[in-house]
Amino acid sequence: MAYLEITLSVDAADRPAAAGVYQQYKQPFLDTVTGATSKELLVRDEDVQVLHGFDTTAHARAYLSSELFTQDVVGGLSPLLQADPEIRIYETA
Repeated sequence: MAYLEITLSVDAADRPAAAGVYQQYKQPFLDTVTGATSKELLVRDEDVQVLHGFDTTAHARAYLSSELFTQDVVGGLSPLLQADPEIRIYETA
C-alpha cells in the first residue's frame, strides 16, 4: 500500500472552491486511475491536504504525470494556490 500526500496552501476564502475541485475529480480518480484505492480531503487551519491511496508507489508516481492530474486537477487548483504544492509519497511497512 502507498499514499500520495499533496499539501496545498489555499486561502480560507478559496477553500470551498478547492473542495469543489476535489469533489469533481474524486470519483473519476477512483474509477480510472490504475491502482487507486482511496482519496480523502484533510482540512487544517494552515493548509489543505489531499491523501490518495494506491496499491503501489509506482502507481502513485504514475498518477502525477497522468492527464487527470496534470490538466484537470492542477488546472482547477492553480488559480487558488498561494504556493507550489508539497508532494510526498509514502509506502506502508
